[in-house]
Amino acid sequence: MTQIRTRIASRIRDIGFPVRRLLPAFEARSVGPFVFLDHMGPAGFARTGTEGDVRPHPHIGLATVTYLFSGAFMHRDSLGTVQRIEPGAINWMTAGRGVVHSERIPADVRARGEAVEGIQMWVALPQAHEDDAPGFWHHPAGTLPTLTLPGVALRVLVGDAFGLTSPVRTYDRTLFVAAELEADATFTLPAGHPERAVYVVSGCATVGGERVEAGTLVVLEPGTDVPVRADTAARLMLVGGDPLDGPRYMWWNFVSSSRARIEQAKADWKADRFEPVPGESEWIPLPEK
Repeated sequence: MTQIRTRIASRIRDIGFPVRRLLPAFEARSVGPFVFLDHMGPAGFARTGTEGDVRPHPHIGLATVTYLFSGAFMHRDSLGTVQRIEPGAINWMTAGRGVVHSERIPADVRARGEAVEGIQMWVALPQAHEDDAPGFWHHPAGTLPTLTLPGVALRVLVGDAFGLTSPVRTYDRTLFVAAELEADATFTLPAGHPERAVYVVSGCATVGGERVEAGTLVVLEPGTDVPVRADTAARLMLVGGDPLDGPRYMWWNFVSSSRARIEQAKADWKADRFEPVPGESEWIPLPEK
């Protein structure tokens, strides 16, 4: 019997640089609390100018989670936060009732011609917390727990796994783990989380006895331990957690259990009622559709 419920192939999107979009998808709208998953890059940028910069834009009803493999971003938001994010660290920004942020490529990364690559995800906030006050938390790589097995390096980024718990504050039980495997190395993903998926960032892996190529997200059947083996040297992301407490609507950068709340956010952004990002004079306009 297969342990893979469904396979999701990445779809290439251009947001100023290439991203592979995995969630939301026709096959699965969410996995655990995660309603959005982009694999960014790897992408290099012009040594001068603003290529790759993401201008200020708004969010409601979600938390953004950013994790980089290479390069760096400079995060600025309407709370006044200015934070550089580098490989191995976690940036967690709770949008709640509304926040605005930008993500720009630092000058030194441009000067070195360094490629930027990473994972960006959205967590749908529980309905009781959708309109909480916004907040931002940065967790350096050294603060995140790790586990080393033969040929396997695991870092628990958010939530709990393998007997370890991340310091990142969450609302629901969450699974978000980075795994690096040497060829032929193995580990077992326990059955503890109700919803689980494995994304193969690079290389190739056998998950539950089935071969999974790079750029593929496999959503797993619940309730069983799942063996994972690297067919080649591979990088994987393990994601999941408790299921959502109800359906979510998504439009542009807004997530909510209420269509009316999304319409209000549209009107607020168009009317310039969100708090601005200090020091920023640009913004992304509301899409026409």
